[in-house]
Amino acid sequence: MVASRYLVTGCAGFIGAKIAELLLAAGHHVLGADNLNDAYDPRLKGWRLQQLMKYEGFRFSQLDVADRQAIELLFSGSGQSLLPDGAEPRGTNNSTAPFAAVINLAARAGVRASVLHPEVYYQTNCEGTLNLLEMCRRYGVKKFVLASTSSVYGADSPVPFSEDNHTSRPLSPYAASKKAAEVLCYTYHYLYGLDVTVLRYFTVYGPAGRPDMSVFRFVRDISEGRPITVFGDGSQSRDFTFVDDIAEGTIAALRPLGYEVINLGGDSPLKLCDLISRIAACVGKEPIIVSQPAHPADVPATWADISKARRLLGWEPRVGIDRAIEQTVQWYRENRELVLSLDECSL
Repeated sequence: MVASRYLVTGCAGFIGAKIAELLLAAGHHVLGADNLNDAYDPRLKGWRLQQLMKYEGFRFSQLDVADRQAIELLFSGSGQSLLPDGAEPRGTNNSTAPFAAVINLAARAGVRASVLHPEVYYQTNCEGTLNLLEMCRRYGVKKFVLASTSSVYGADSPVPFSEDNHTSRPLSPYAASKKAAEVLCYTYHYLYGLDVTVLRYFTVYGPAGRPDMSVFRFVRDISEGRPITVFGDGSQSRDFTFVDDIAEGTIAALRPLGYEVINLGGDSPLKLCDLISRIAACVGKEPIIVSQPAHPADVPATWADISKARRLLGWEPRVGIDRAIEQTVQWYRENRELVLSLDECSL
């Protein structure tokens, strides 16, 4: 195996950390970048980062992708000097390129929070993506992978969502910022021949997940006998996708594809009320449910058509919902002290 060197932005985030872990376990070198912001309690990001620090091939740089000067320093020299002694970057046709590929997981995520603070989402998701694309152009990096979202499909897209469905009516600033990033990626592909794969993720969950996501909150609160808040009547459905499957699909997308938009989803939508029942059964406690009105930025259903991922990437999800919930609950039990110490105000 030829070891390659990758830049993974958002490496302390939920999905970014898992992708970096799989690359490192396969023998590659990873330069991880993250600004360690306080969108949720940074101690969880610190925990993920500690797991990556165990790998010899991992180096970390704390920076914001929206900071153009910091990103240029990373590409122009600082990143290169962080390779382990004697290691050479490989995996690109341009021997001077600092990375074989850039995997951009740096993002402000969260549909509801974006309604309150849209400017932050624009800066990170749009300006940050633009900065990375421009550095790829200038420094000869040939491959760019963008993490996008199923939220771009909006409310009136027929299910299952196909990549050919229209995405011109996003319901939240988060979805709009991700759509803008997708369009920027196409422009750089068209103008400069950058090989770009845009991945639309569908409701990712699993161990060490984001504390603002439903699965994390439900596991924690049902375990502790706390009430859980459900927006709407619980009939809304999501195409829940286990984080290991998402990470494997993202790494598969590093192959040359030109420009492609590809769904990565569980291909098995589940109603929220059914999810709660499965988590409660795994935990062994009855849920205490507090109902709230549905949020206007939430879509009623998501469901990925993953035929394109099967065809182009040879990928499909392997971990079923019940086994994934078991692993998530087990992680919670092993890290209960950390989870219960997290700042509730940031959740």
